[in-house]
Amino acid sequence: MAGNFDDGAPWARLLSVHTVMMRRLEAMLQADYHISHGEFEVLLRLSWADQQRMRLRELADTSVITRSGMSRLIDRLEQAGLVQREAAAEDGRGANVRLTASGQERLAAAEAANIALVRTTFLSLYSAAELDQMLAFWDRFLNHYWPEKASPDRK
Repeated sequence: MAGNFDDGAPWARLLSVHTVMMRRLEAMLQADYHISHGEFEVLLRLSWADQQRMRLRELADTSVITRSGMSRLIDRLEQAGLVQREAAAEDGRGANVRLTASGQERLAAAEAANIALVRTTFLSLYSAAELDQMLAFWDRFLNHYWPEKASPDRK
């Protein structure tokens, strides 16, 4: 590996940056919107999905949360009125999760604050060229290990 550092240094730094950002985002989301970062991520993924609906299994598969953990998280969001669980029409065995109007409203407010925090805390530290290089690094990794999640214009 090039540079004057051991092989673990880049990974350790990435984990440290992730920790700082997650703590800041979690604190803001809890204090201002009464949702965890995991709950925010689920609401965001649902907002991106066709008809704002996804299978519970698919939500778990796109997260670091286990299926049982995702089920408990969905229970909390459902109790708050932010999502609704529905029987899957495709096969009747699984469950779909749909974003509610209240969930859309909470997400819209939290997403704007989330973006502002990411801009001021992270993005503002780097030039456009550095951010482009970061994207190229992340896309190279995603193209290799998770191609369906890589940016289509960078494949």
